Amino acid sequence: MTSDVRAAVFRPDDERIDAAVELLESLGAAPVPDPMLAVEPTGATPAAEDWIVLTSKTGVVLADEAGWSPTDTDLACIGPATAEAARGVGWTVDLVPEEFSSAGLVAALTDAVDTGETVEVARSDHGSAVLLDGLDEAGVAVNETVLYRLVRPDGAGASTETAAAGELDAALFTSSLTVEHFLDAARERGVAEAAVAGLNGELVTNDGDGSGGVGSEASGGVGSANSGDVASDDGRTATSGGGAVVGCIGTPTAETAREHGIAVDVVPDEATFEALACAVVETAAPSHRGE
Repeated sequence: MTSDVRAAVFRPDDERIDAAVELLESLGAAPVPDPMLAVEPTGATPAAEDWIVLTSKTGVVLADEAGWSPTDTDLACIGPATAEAARGVGWTVDLVPEEFSSAGLVAALTDAVDTGETVEVARSDHGSAVLLDGLDEAGVAVNETVLYRLVRPDGAGASTETAAAGELDAALFTSSLTVEHFLDAARERGVAEAAVAGLNGELVTNDGDGSGGVGSEASGGVGSANSGDVASDDGRTATSGGGAVVGCIGTPTAETAREHGIAVDVVPDEATFEALACAVVETAAPSHRGE
């Protein structure tokens, strides 16, 4: 039923992309792996504060490998995957918010942190400002340590040309940075507008001056195209189908995608990759879409 679903996935260039491919295959999809993130450790470890906040499994792994552990401090994790990783190395997790997001952490920590206690946020260099700003506005003393940098791997972006050709049935974005790196890679290849149009099922027309316009094949305005040609930024032409089912983990990722003109179809209630993959593949399956 789902074997025709070509699903682009952008997980970090480590065991997570392998696990994502395996999961998508188990769901009957045809994965198009294109890692948009690589981890560069800074060598730093969390500072000693009353509360330590970790926002990713990567942060747990790097801190543990550096010999750090939460001693005489409370530990908060942004979601179940991070908490599972922390417990897996023998740490006690004291708080996981009901909403697995920066906003959820702000709400949970505001209730949990006692007056005068301090909070250390240990994460990547691309962490959301929502967490630090929210805690600061709540009157919580907060410090941030960058454990690692997230960069785009060399050679990433082959999926942008597949999207521009209208040959993707699904795309799974797991963070705002994966969206941004996808678009950066598309721009480098000269297919930025065509890639977005391919995801949206729209038609890019070449106006003759090198610029493109986006419109519906049927109406000439913005909308979905059933078939047609997509012109890339460098004037090349590619075929557009009915668009891809675009899924995002969390509202911030979805908002970033929409800000860049990408139509978002799926945002699962549970902010995990498994939930995202299941929802996207189910939505993109030919039987579900009436094909």
